[in-house]
Amino acid sequence: MRRLTVLVTAIALSTAIASPALSAPQDLSTHAQRSGFLQTGRYDEVIALCDAFQQAYPASVRCFDFGTTPQGRPMKALAVSTTGALTPQAARERGLPVVLAQGGIHAGEIDGKDAGFALLRDLLQGHAGKGLLDRQVLLFVPVFNIDGHENFRAWNRPNQRGPEQMGFRVTAQRYNLNRDYMKADSPEMQAMLALVNQWDPLAMLDLHVTDGAKFQHDVSITGEPVNSGDPALRRAGRELRDGILEKLKTQGSRPVGFYPSFVEEDDPTSGFVEGVSTPRFSTGYFTLRNRLAILVETHSWRTYPERVRATYNAVLDAMQLVAAHGPRWQQLAREADARAAKLGGQPVTLDYRVTDEAKTIDFLGYAYTRTPSEISGADMTRYDESTPQTWKVPLRDVVVDGNVATAPKGGYLVPPEHAAAVARQLDIHGITYRRLVAPQTQAQVQVFMADSAQFTPASVEGHQRVTLKGAWQDASADIAAGSLFVPTAQPKARLLVHILDPMAPDSMAAWGAFNNAFERKEYMEAYVAEEEARKMLANDPALKAQFEKKLKEDADFAASPQARLDFFYRRHPAWDADTNRYPVLRTDVAPQ
Repeated sequence: MRRLTVLVTAIALSTAIASPALSAPQDLSTHAQRSGFLQTGRYDEVIALCDAFQQAYPASVRCFDFGTTPQGRPMKALAVSTTGALTPQAARERGLPVVLAQGGIHAGEIDGKDAGFALLRDLLQGHAGKGLLDRQVLLFVPVFNIDGHENFRAWNRPNQRGPEQMGFRVTAQRYNLNRDYMKADSPEMQAMLALVNQWDPLAMLDLHVTDGAKFQHDVSITGEPVNSGDPALRRAGRELRDGILEKLKTQGSRPVGFYPSFVEEDDPTSGFVEGVSTPRFSTGYFTLRNRLAILVETHSWRTYPERVRATYNAVLDAMQLVAAHGPRWQQLAREADARAAKLGGQPVTLDYRVTDEAKTIDFLGYAYTRTPSEISGADMTRYDESTPQTWKVPLRDVVVDGNVATAPKGGYLVPPEHAAAVARQLDIHGITYRRLVAPQTQAQVQVFMADSAQFTPASVEGHQRVTLKGAWQDASADIAAGSLFVPTAQPKARLLVHILDPMAPDSMAAWGAFNNAFERKEYMEAYVAEEEARKMLANDPALKAQFEKKLKEDADFAASPQARLDFFYRRHPAWDADTNRYPVLRTDVAPQ
């Protein structure tokens, strides 16, 4: 219980609420600590503390910028290790595992910033985790969404207890960074992924606060690879997740190993589902890189000191587990990289589903009532936090594969007209490719033709998303000079498939990068189609029989004048054969 005592002591440093400091105090405490965790500091404190930690511990801490926000603020990170390995190259040369602790991706959920600085001070002063920094590098980003952090006021988090004021969920450009890992629209995410490419962290800790109901549990710990990603690497993912959960139980927390959001909003009896996040989220993303990711979600209705304590312990626990198992987990990650480079021709799961199989669990809630509301007119849940209650609720946690693609044996071919846009995404994610200097004539390829393209009616993160259904089919095509060849044979092959397979949920295609390909651009007037249809029926008995059969068997088709005319237009030489044709090709062999 030593670490709990340390943090409680830190919380009790002062009960007086001081004004935010423009320079870091000599004891390296935070404004949150000095206010008794009633308040959190502004970003100028992060800048000051970053410099102060480096000044106080120059052999063990490097403070550096890794980007600039759209509003011009420096994005600060601290590399911390008592080995002196404070650069990516030094960490690689010494074989040290890197742990990335990321705070404030949602800047109102700021527990990670204050917990991280408190833990960092205790680690360096020898009050907690002795020897941990000898066996790893802690890469600490106190605030990821910095411009959002400075959109600072009370009530930015109406479903959360403390601090008194906090930042806002989205960036100045109104991007939700925890939906941006794959599409990487925001400058902040592009900077973060560049940092990840440089340091290649073995484990990433994404530090959040939940929304949701009122209950007794103070923190949830989830992550991947547990139910997704490389099968052999899942052992390391489970060991990290389960190890943190077990340690937290000994530290006064009541953790759960699933995200505690009801299946049906505001209805505790509906229970919970443990699923797999798509790679727009941190945990879904890092598993595609064959690395470990943990989502730490403290419960929003616990007080700020309680939440900071739980976050502090979760990060410390993760570091203890990496210190104990890091070399073995690094080996498992290297082996997963090697397997990924041989994924060509192998199945790659694009998404996952949870079965209907459920088990009943004990969940520590409160007494509640559900009664009609005169305000909303709907049934409303009212919790009585003075009356703890154990709920018997269903948990569905059996995860199975959903849609599955086959990785191309050779790789993907991107035509010149799309090469710049695709290359930009590949560069952001650290995926290798090459440009073809000579054309290829009648290359044997696979083409994806969409049977349906369902566009979202509303914008999502500034995009019109599309869900595509269809199949790859063999074809021959001329490949122009300047096309990209993106080989499957590379460690990030799973990530590559999720970027370029059009049916992957967070692919470039799904986020609307190729929507033009799935729009009709030319039309045949109805009276022209009518004339051409009569000629086609007169000249092709087999076509006539096919048309008559469809009229008899398909009532919707028979009742639709447009569908009947399209039947002929799609078989006419005037039909645009590129409609619904995905422009990126697959190949079984690498072009010369």
